[in-house]
Order: sequence, then structure tokens, then C-alpha cells
Amino acid sequence: MGQSEKKSLKIRRYRDTDFDALVALWKNLGMLAWYNDPTRDIGMWQASKDAQILIGEVDGALAASVCVGHDGHRGWFYYLAVAEDHQRKGFGRLLVDASEAWLKARKVAKVQLMIRPGNHKAHSFYEAIGYEINPCSLRQKWLIDRGEPPADANLRDRIEVTITYLEMTERKVASLQTPHLTGHRLGLLRAERPTLSFYRFLYNTVGRDWLWYERRRMSDDALRDIIENDLVEVFVLYAEGVPAGFFELDARKPGTVDLALLGVMPEFIGRRFGPFLLHSAVDRAWEKQPDKVTVNTCTLDHPKALPLYQKVGFVPVSRKTIQIDDPRENGLIPY
Repeated sequence: MGQSEKKSLKIRRYRDTDFDALVALWKNLGMLAWYNDPTRDIGMWQASKDAQILIGEVDGALAASVCVGHDGHRGWFYYLAVAEDHQRKGFGRLLVDASEAWLKARKVAKVQLMIRPGNHKAHSFYEAIGYEINPCSLRQKWLIDRGEPPADANLRDRIEVTITYLEMTERKVASLQTPHLTGHRLGLLRAERPTLSFYRFLYNTVGRDWLWYERRRMSDDALRDIIENDLVEVFVLYAEGVPAGFFELDARKPGTVDLALLGVMPEFIGRRFGPFLLHSAVDRAWEKQPDKVTVNTCTLDHPKALPLYQKVGFVPVSRKTIQIDDPRENGLIPY
């Protein structure tokens, strides 16, 4: 935007008369979580000699804010906010510049900030102006009673998912003719003891678009206990020498082999590798002579998954609907 638009933002210190307009700005932008107390926060910033609330005005009206301060070692930003009708005019950068200048005047060498995983605009904004991701982990502990969340506190970031459970109690020989694929150099190999890094590569890449998140949040030890178990088998399909998909069979429950996971790498979708993997997985499962083979699919999976399972002989036995936290919003799966 032109320099004239940037100059139209007047930056000044917070005044007590700004309270209602400032809180309204934060609420309108969805910046206040249920446990945030703006009255308490603003009061603490105003009482501290090491913090300052900066207000951005346009034509005399409050249009932007940032809270800047330091802890004696590092600087911190909170509540960088620009009203929606004034965004994309460079106002956010002007407020950051003013905050950095405030910190530099106090000999603060470094500034940090915290961004909630679902705040993608903030992540992109700070990356664009040179703020790096710090590899440190953040831990916290509440020193006051924050109260209980309202019943609808997390509904915005939740997804309704219907899970269908299927089983096959006898081998459907006629339907299990493995598709013949031409034009590809394929190899289906068992990963005898897959490394954690290789397994996470398979799981994360295959499952990204279908929001596979359960194994992403597992610790290394918990995941290792599964994939290194002798009753769990991981088979990887290679096409032209590179991984194109995989399936996982879990026989830890006596009498049952569960097709725990099956999927195709994004680049290979549409080449009939899915049916090939499914037929191969079912064939391998029945080699173990179980009482039944089970699988489940959900409304987040490829729309062809359920009819394909039924085509090869799986029969739905139950369904349930649950609410899950959006794994993209909580940072488990990147956008």
C-alpha cells in the first residue's frame, strides 16, 4: 500500500477511555479465549513500568493495538490487532516497528511472542517480517483458578466424524482377485522393523489430507510399542523405487486381524494403487487364519473407501458419531 495510507495510522499510548473500544476490537477479531480476562490484563499492563499498550488510531477512532513489555531479559508482544476494515494497509507492521523501538530504547536484545496454532494469519504475518520459529518448547502452569470453560467454548474448532466399523468373517475368494496393474514397476515389501522416522513419514504424508492425527500425537515410545510388535505388520508399496502407499495389519487381538491403516501417497492417487493395496492386505490377513478381519473408515476418509471395503466383502456392523478437535487448528497437522 502507499505510504499515505500507512501515515494515516496514529500510534499513541493507551488511555483509560479506550477500554471499551479496545476490548470490542479483540472480541470482534476472535482474540479472546474463554479464560482471558481483558480487565485484569489491561490493568496489569497499565500498572507495570516494564509494559505498554500502544493504540493505533484512524481518523480519531481506535483501529489497532499491541501490548509490548519485557521480563528483564526478553521482550514480548501480545494482542497485535488491526480492525478488519483496516487490514492489509501495513498497520500491523507499523505497530510492530513501534513496539520494537520501545524495546530497543530499554536495551532489550530480543523479542518473542506466542501464537495459537490455528492463528494462520499471525503465523504468516510474523514470518513475512522476519520472525523465526524458536525450537524451544513452551510450558505453563496456572497460578490462579481460571474457572470452567463454557459448554460451547471449543465448538468452533471441532469436527463431527461418523465412523463405520466393518468386518469380514469368511474369505471372499471371488471378490479378491488382485487388480493387475500395468505400466508400473511395483514392489510390495514388508518393513520388518520400520524406524520411527520412516513410519512417521509414511503416516504423516499418506494421512495428511484425510486428517490422520492419532499417531501424530503419540510419543515415540508409545508408537514404537505398536510398530515393533511382532503381531503388527507394515507393508510398503513401492512404485518406480519410491514409496507409493502402505498398509498396516494388527493381529494383537486373538482371533482377529485388523486392517489398522491403508493409504496411498498423494502423488499416486488415481492409479488404482488403493484397490491393489486393499486386496493385498486382505489376502495377507487371511493367511493368518483369523476368525475375522476388521477395518473401520470414517467420513474424513476418501469417499470411495467405504464402497471399496464393501466391494471386497467387508460388512458394516456398527457406526458411531463423535466430535474431534480439528488437528489443523491445534497444530497436529499443518495447513
